[in-house]
Amino acid sequence: MGLDFIYIFKAIIIAIVEGLTEFVPVSSTGHMILVGSLIGFRSGTAGAEEFAAMFEVVIQLGAILAVVVLYWNKLWGAVVDFFTFIFSGGKKGKKGFQFGINVIIASIPALIIGLTLYDKIKGLFKPSAVIVGFIVGGILLIIMENLFRNKTSKRGKTPTVDVFDLTPMQSLKVGLFQVLSMWPGMSRSASTIMGGWVAGLSTPVAAEFSFFLAVPAMVGSSAMDLFNFDYSIMNSTYIVALIVGFIVAFIVSLIVMDMFVSYLKKKPMRIFAIYRVIAGIVLFALSLAGIVTLTM
Repeated sequence: MGLDFIYIFKAIIIAIVEGLTEFVPVSSTGHMILVGSLIGFRSGTAGAEEFAAMFEVVIQLGAILAVVVLYWNKLWGAVVDFFTFIFSGGKKGKKGFQFGINVIIASIPALIIGLTLYDKIKGLFKPSAVIVGFIVGGILLIIMENLFRNKTSKRGKTPTVDVFDLTPMQSLKVGLFQVLSMWPGMSRSASTIMGGWVAGLSTPVAAEFSFFLAVPAMVGSSAMDLFNFDYSIMNSTYIVALIVGFIVAFIVSLIVMDMFVSYLKKKPMRIFAIYRVIAGIVLFALSLAGIVTLTM
């Protein structure tokens, strides 16, 4: 069987969408579901629905690799410190150890909910749920930014400006907000950054901690998903699509993360929230007009 270049091109589009949206507060999963439905990525070939789900998991791992590459020095230093602290009896590596503990603490709420409600959460992955997530998440983002962003300094408290200075309680607050991202369209980035605001983190640090939390959260969920796929559907087109998609998602994510943090140092996140609400309303209107079909 020859390669289906049209399908591979569609895969590249989805990978670009993943790279553009994974680390900004607009929901990468929501965009992949919607764009995939609009361009027919999930239909038209044998096993397309199964492969689309597999593809989305694999390219998300490409995005996670971008985090590891971009923040390699911090991550590797934290790992070294973590084990140095353990083997030195707590005499060295305290900062890196505390950072590792904070990541674990922040990951626990999503881990518990994810394991408990895995099937129900996967059942939500459809366009109709994404539209709800877009609109509700966008409104919530505006409210939380107005209530909490920069309010720490105004109350006489100094916001946390170094990701290694988080406390366990701050990490837990971020982790509790990360649970919101299990609804498709809510956005893991938006959820954790809102949690960071509530916890008293500066916006760039909230975004950076969000990147780090993505590693265990997405690797863990991806591992669960990868065990459940039917690999008998694989053909040459699907294999090429996976490889190319992984590379494209990695490269685009690498570029977007750096630009996003630079943006947050100067600008509010309101533009992302407004985009989400408008996109949700437009998609809902298109569904009412019969232009877009939503699975309820």
